[in-house]
Amino acid sequence: MTVPIPDRIIERLQANLRDANIPATAEDIDGLLAKGFLVRVAAFDELVAATPADTIPDMLRDSTDAIGVPAAAALGNMPAQGEISVIAEQIRTRQVSPIELTEQALATIERLDAQLNAFQLVLAERARAAARHAEQEIAAGQYRGPLHGVPVAIKDLLDLAGTPTTAGSRILASNIATSDSFAAERLAAAGAIMIGKTRMSEFAYSPGSNNAHYGPTRNPHNLERDTGGSSSGSAAAVASGMVYAALGSDTGGSIRIPAAQCGIVGLKPTYGRISLHGAITLSWSLDHLGPLTRTVADAALLLDILSGHDPRDPRTRAVAPPESQLTLEGGVKGVRIGVVRDDGTGGIPASAVALSAWRAGLEGLAAQGAELIEIDMPELDMFRTIQACVLALEAATFHEPWLRERLEDYGEFMRQRVLSSYAFGSRAGVQAQQIRAMLRKRCLKLFERVDVLSTPTTQDIAPALGIPGSTFFTSPFNNLGWPAISVPLRRGPGELPLGMQIIGRPWDEATILQVAQAVERPS
Repeated sequence: MTVPIPDRIIERLQANLRDANIPATAEDIDGLLAKGFLVRVAAFDELVAATPADTIPDMLRDSTDAIGVPAAAALGNMPAQGEISVIAEQIRTRQVSPIELTEQALATIERLDAQLNAFQLVLAERARAAARHAEQEIAAGQYRGPLHGVPVAIKDLLDLAGTPTTAGSRILASNIATSDSFAAERLAAAGAIMIGKTRMSEFAYSPGSNNAHYGPTRNPHNLERDTGGSSSGSAAAVASGMVYAALGSDTGGSIRIPAAQCGIVGLKPTYGRISLHGAITLSWSLDHLGPLTRTVADAALLLDILSGHDPRDPRTRAVAPPESQLTLEGGVKGVRIGVVRDDGTGGIPASAVALSAWRAGLEGLAAQGAELIEIDMPELDMFRTIQACVLALEAATFHEPWLRERLEDYGEFMRQRVLSSYAFGSRAGVQAQQIRAMLRKRCLKLFERVDVLSTPTTQDIAPALGIPGSTFFTSPFNNLGWPAISVPLRRGPGELPLGMQIIGRPWDEATILQVAQAVERPS
């Protein structure tokens, strides 16, 4: 059922588009209304009316202070016990060759990708050359570490010198990178074998794999179901065994949603933990970069390799923040799990199967000694509204030159969603930061009672192919900038995966990784 939108909002949208000289059509206005893109605009206006005008905006403080996190060992001291560590030891001892692994990866892509559509670009000869070089280095005793010789992939919004970075768009189809992104640099330095670049929704602006230019990405567990988005190809590549790990970006859930729908691990680190230099922007203040892997330990390994200050990205910290005292070997006895009981909608709006799997996962944590503490967090629904505003305004700012000159080169979903950004008022950007400041202060107090929070990752199993999922449970934590991970739970109908989301205080990835591993390995 279509939610009625006040005339004043539609009139404001039309006036702002005219003022920006963007040639939107009546069909696009009707389309964005039908898709519900303006629903949160009306909710935002209500929040603004209830907020004192003298509230200090969130942008005037560090939004990811390490509040209440005890100092301890760095992430690099965590034990590596995942699939990558197993194959890494075989590579190190020369039981397995990087050349052999690379050929296996390319053969798997050749066999599966015509159906899955996970790769935007396969770099076969480049990967083979890198594998030969890795083999020579290892034979000479120059082993670089657990990613040396391991096949990986990156999302096609990250620059890789000499290759196109399309961001899933027609507009950037001929955009050839002249240098590597920070993430690609880190992977290369670790000796990883770059197999290729993965599919994504257009400009990362959808929680599904729907892409008008390159088509959807099929879920490896059921080809009629969607992978989720926007890091759709990265999730499918890892879940299907094409690569051991892949990188994705997450602005409202784009790592965690496809991870949950594909039955793998997806980690969104603290805002500023990993540099986004060399990445195509969706939202400067909401974008995060992180790994998709088959195990929690593999996610910890990738996080350790990718983390660090980058002077080219001012969002990263010049001084390393403190870490939790907990490690992946520590278990969860005594860890306080904040179980969200009411997210501001009167409950936890998810399907019976998603709720059942989530509660079973929580019971598994309790059986290992964790303390489950029910909490109400009504701020989450308000954060969904703030997320819609901040994301819309920043995306529109980035895209406005193309909207004026190349509007017809956008796919319908992306075009109409970004056009809907112009429905917000002229002061909405500052007003959103004012509301966010109040909500953040309230939410941080929760960590006086709990060590982590938990919700389902998604509201249900994967939708039909090409249908966007929901950022319902994931997007609030992009607004907060807190670290969050999705870890697989028991399967739903048709053996389709489900995920549990675990959220921690800023810079405390260690604790959420530890809890996630307890979910992953309940024994």
